Amino acid sequence: MSVTSGTKTESGVGETIRVVIHALLIALVIRTFLFQPFNIPSGSMKATLLVGDYLFVSKYSYGYSHYSIPFSPPLFSGRLWGSDPNRGDIVVFRLPKDDSTDYIKRVIGLPGDRVQMKDGLLYINDTPVERQRMSEYVGEDPCGSEGGGISRVKRWKETLPNGVSYETLDCADNGYMDTTNVYTVPAGHFFMMGDNRDNSTDSRFLGQVGYVPQENLIGRAQMIFFSIAEGEHAWMFWRWPWAVRWNRFFKIVR
Repeated sequence: MSVTSGTKTESGVGETIRVVIHALLIALVIRTFLFQPFNIPSGSMKATLLVGDYLFVSKYSYGYSHYSIPFSPPLFSGRLWGSDPNRGDIVVFRLPKDDSTDYIKRVIGLPGDRVQMKDGLLYINDTPVERQRMSEYVGEDPCGSEGGGISRVKRWKETLPNGVSYETLDCADNGYMDTTNVYTVPAGHFFMMGDNRDNSTDSRFLGQVGYVPQENLIGRAQMIFFSIAEGEHAWMFWRWPWAVRWNRFFKIVR
């Protein structure tokens, strides 16, 4: 009897190991080719994305580069089955100046575009982007002020030339990058901006972000699957009834 019992135990352990390996392989395939989870650590995309949002990014939207693979081994250059993002897409990409860092911004400029800010108004190819004033944004401080808390900030509805509309926040009437030189987007690159215009390090800062190569694109933000209040920790499940933003679950990202 003892020999039979030991054989069954060994068989059970082997089966468990096989199940775990299969599960890991499936997870690896999904993460590499389909969807990857990301969380939002900063307020540069407020009010579209909030600190504490967790979202799925589609890896297949723009094809695959070596950055699509876990640990980003330099197995090949360029993109496989590549396609360009549309103006207005919210994209996760590897920072050109430090390709170990992921950023998330909105695509504003396509290859060949001329992009400029004048007195807080966005211009694309010398034409001002349509902008309408909305009611003030009221929420967790989007401007990085000392003390944090709830703030009231100017909010606009911006509509790009292809009809994509979204909200932007305006923390200051004379923000540091409210007026810029003209940026001419090089071939094979994209111009990214945050929706929280006065609190976003993006392509306007050529020495820090600059133009983003197509190869650096990771994927398109698709859906928020979890969200917890700024300053809270997702692992503190006992605080979920009060800290979780239940109304943001399964929200489509636009």
